[in-house]
Amino acid sequence: MFNLGMPELVLILVIALVVFGPGKLPEVGRAIGKGLGEFRKAMSTEGVAKEEPITIEAKPVEKKAEAKAGEGCRPEDKAADDKKPAETK
Repeated sequence: MFNLGMPELVLILVIALVVFGPGKLPEVGRAIGKGLGEFRKAMSTEGVAKEEPITIEAKPVEKKAEAKAGEGCRPEDKAADDKKPAETK
């Protein structure tokens, strides 16, 4: 596929060792291996179960009565609004 020989693979491994360091290199290798395994598994067509369609049921929404201006506000909010300075143009 890519025709990589031994010198190219060694160069790639040395660069990876320099970039990631000896402590992180095994973790990076495991993560890449797991990712490739999941990708191959997802791409294979053997043993794939047919997916069933998903149905979503919506609940009816009840309309609430319109609240009068100022109702339902907390007293702290009203006090904060009263303390705001008036805007001037």
